[in-house]
Amino acid sequence: MQTEDYCPGTTDFKMIKERKGAFEGITEDIEIIGFANCGGCPGKKSILRARELVKRGADTIAFASCIQKGTPLGYPCPFAKKMESLIQNDLPDDIHFLNYTH
Repeated sequence: MQTEDYCPGTTDFKMIKERKGAFEGITEDIEIIGFANCGGCPGKKSILRARELVKRGADTIAFASCIQKGTPLGYPCPFAKKMESLIQNDLPDDIHFLNYTH
């Protein structure tokens, strides 16, 4: 969540627009339903926020690369793998999950 002070997600949106990174090879239209943070350490609110995105029409949840890579601060989230696991286990099987963007 603190990474938002440095990164407003512009590279994530650029990768979607240019179909690069995790979005390479996707030919169908991509509609951004929402953009939410984890809610702060230890990331427990991420599950509720992912549920809400799905409730509002998302068929894919993408973790921004800063979560696992730590860019631009060089400090990856120590709870990233746990959040990923909890969200994947909580959401319906037909919801896709991307653990990076670029």
